[in-house]
Amino acid sequence: MEAADMAHGMAVLESEGAMRAWVRKQKDSGKTVGFVPTMGYLHEGHLRLVDEAKQHADVVVASIYVNPTQFAPGEDFDVYPRDVEGDRKKLEARHTDCIFSPRTLYAEGQGRPGEGETSLLARRSLSKQLCGKSRPHFFGGVCTVLAKLFHIVTPDVAVFGKKDYQQWRVIQAMVEDLHFDIQVIGAPLVRDEDGLALSSRNARLSFSQRSAALAIPQSLFAAKESVVRGEKDAKAIVSAVQEAIQHNGGQVDYIEVVDATSLEPVQEVGASPALIAVAAQFGDVRLIDNLELPPGN
Repeated sequence: MEAADMAHGMAVLESEGAMRAWVRKQKDSGKTVGFVPTMGYLHEGHLRLVDEAKQHADVVVASIYVNPTQFAPGEDFDVYPRDVEGDRKKLEARHTDCIFSPRTLYAEGQGRPGEGETSLLARRSLSKQLCGKSRPHFFGGVCTVLAKLFHIVTPDVAVFGKKDYQQWRVIQAMVEDLHFDIQVIGAPLVRDEDGLALSSRNARLSFSQRSAALAIPQSLFAAKESVVRGEKDAKAIVSAVQEAIQHNGGQVDYIEVVDATSLEPVQEVGASPALIAVAAQFGDVRLIDNLELPPGN
């Protein structure tokens, strides 16, 4: 039986029924359930989310599912990196209690990349800007797949990384709008030793592209330093970051300074918490990054 597929106590489940039964057993015994949704090809950033979930729940479920409806035609669904066995070993080493790895979450004939047909739309005030401008399909796909996963796993707590800051805010809003009884936690962005934000897509960068992409974190930290020194003009901050990324051969999708809560653009920083967010492409690899700017600098 699928539920008996265990690795040193870690359940590895594929079917919705088995996942529901496993969670029901945990909750019947009085345990709370934490949830970390992923698309696999796990790195230390994902594993830190598991660690965070363990701080808030008795047992932790991690899902591995590359969701087709958040990819548009020409995006990297077919080449998105996958390593199922490697992911299992990493999650086992982190003492994850259960992996949910469904083969599909869509009915036959649905859920194809680029279809643009999703059951849910993200709250427009949070999804229209930043990644939503160039990827208008993206957040509808994210909200739809997460609603499916939330209904199946029924977690008490769900943890998301703040590298995908806009996604985290959109999910918070969806949980509020649809009255899910789930605490949504945002965990700090995790960087590699060279400063690049950890991402599964980093594996697709060549050595030279990765070196060039360091312009993203370097320019973000330089921007924060300029704010500490008294720079308040958002346009000047954006201009400096853009110049650094383009100088290193990056193709900028967006660079914006926004309010950290509403994600609306701001003209000046310092009055309230803000965020400088970046999306840029090196070769055919699209990278995102951000840095929070606290008020009063």
